Order: sequence, then C-alpha cells, then structure tokens
Amino acid sequence: MDFITAFLAERWYIIAAALIVLFLVVKIVKTVIKWAIVLAVLAGLFFYGASYKDQLLEMGTTVGAKVAADVKTQAMKAVTDEVKDAKYKLNPDGSFTITTKSLKVDGKPGASDVQVTFMNQTFNLKVDDVLKGFIDQAKKNAGM
Repeated sequence: MDFITAFLAERWYIIAAALIVLFLVVKIVKTVIKWAIVLAVLAGLFFYGASYKDQLLEMGTTVGAKVAADVKTQAMKAVTDEVKDAKYKLNPDGSFTITTKSLKVDGKPGASDVQVTFMNQTFNLKVDDVLKGFIDQAKKNAGM
C-alpha cells in the first residue's frame, strides 16, 4: 500500500486532471456514453497506478543493491584504516569478536565468512586477504 501514497504524492497532477475530465464529462454528456468514458478514465488511472508500483519496486531494488555495495566498500575501507586500533576478543564458544571505533567483526577461526556490522548494517563477507590480514593484525594487537 506504500506505492499508493507514493503515487498520490508524486503524481497528484494526473489524478487532478482525471477528476477534472470526469467532472466535465458528467456535466456535459448526458447518456450512457458518459459512464463508458468515466469507466475508461478510472481504468486508465488504475492501470497507470499499477505500473507505477512496478517502477517503484524496480527502482527500490536497484537503489538497495547500490547502497548495500557502497556500505560493503566503506566497511572494507574502514577495515584497512582502523586495523591498528582493532581489539580482538576470544569468546567462550570459540568464536572471536574484533571491534574498532566504527566496525565490528564476528566469526569463527578458520571459517570462510564473517559477520560484519558497520553503520548499523550487518552483513556477511567472505574472508579474503584483506579480512584475513585484519584478523591477524587484531590478534597481534591483542598479543595472541
């Protein structure tokens, strides 16, 4: 139902024009054709609004993917920038937690991916050379 409010907010002039056309048709035309025109205008608005929902979903998917990619890129930059301040903590269950001023990395030793929290967004990343170096440097900072 969010698409309806977005449609009303962004395309209000289409609805206003349709209302004006409907008002004129009802005042001028006095036959059955009047109701056919009214139904045609309403059907046109309905189908236009339905296609608008698809446009919003497509745009939201594209924007969401771009934002997620940007957040991951910024997180990787933070990993390289904040490695010297990283604090490594070994948890009782065998997992580890690495924290910096803007980043939190949770994982298990030898695992192929870790959970990264950055800018209140949590996502999984594969352990590549950069993350492996970050984990090793955090261990060295902790004296392990």
